[in-house]
Amino acid sequence: MKPELDLFAIHPEDKIPEKGKVLISEPFLADTFFNRSIVYLTDHNPKGSVGFILNKKLDIKICDAVSGFEGWEENLNMGGPVAPDTLHYLHILGNIIPKSVPIEDSIYWGGDIETIKGLIRINAIKPYQIKFFLGYSGWSAGQLDRELRENSWMIAKVKSEIIMASWASDSWKSLLRSFNNKYRMWADFPESPEMN
Repeated sequence: MKPELDLFAIHPEDKIPEKGKVLISEPFLADTFFNRSIVYLTDHNPKGSVGFILNKKLDIKICDAVSGFEGWEENLNMGGPVAPDTLHYLHILGNIIPKSVPIEDSIYWGGDIETIKGLIRINAIKPYQIKFFLGYSGWSAGQLDRELRENSWMIAKVKSEIIMASWASDSWKSLLRSFNNKYRMWADFPESPEMN
C-alpha cells in the first residue's frame, strides 16, 4: 500500500484570513505579482480584503519618486497590483501619526502623510519604523476565500518585528523554513519543477 502524501494541501486551520496575519503563496502560484510572495493583511471583512506584499522591494528610492521625501534613501516596496500609482505605508509610530489605523500589536496602517514628511525632515523616523508601498493587494468579496479553497495561500501569524523587518528576495523561503511543519518543505521546491 502506497502512503498518500499531499504536501500541498493546506490544513483548514491555516486558511482562516484575519487582519494582522500573513498570506504565504504556495510554491507554484503562477502569478507575476504573487509568485512566492508574503502578503500582510490589513483588512479582511465580508466586503473584501486588503494587504501589502512584504517581500517585493522595488529598485526605486522613495526620495526619487515622491516629493517631500528628500533625504529618505529607503527603497519603495511593491504593495500589489491594485492602484500602483498610490503610496501606502505601515508603521509602528502609533498615535504620533494622526488618522493611523491600528492593525495589531504595534503596527499601524496609513495616517497623515504631511506629519510623516515633517518627521522625516527632522530625522525623527528611522527606516525600521515605517515601510512604504506603491499600490496594494486587494480582493473583492469572496475572492480571497476562493483562492484559499484552491490552496493558493496558507495563512500564518508572525511577530510584528518580522513584519517591519527589511525583507529580501529569499524571505519567502526563510519564512517557510522557520515553520516546524510540512510547509517548511515548500521552500525547497523549484519554481518550475518541469524544468528539472
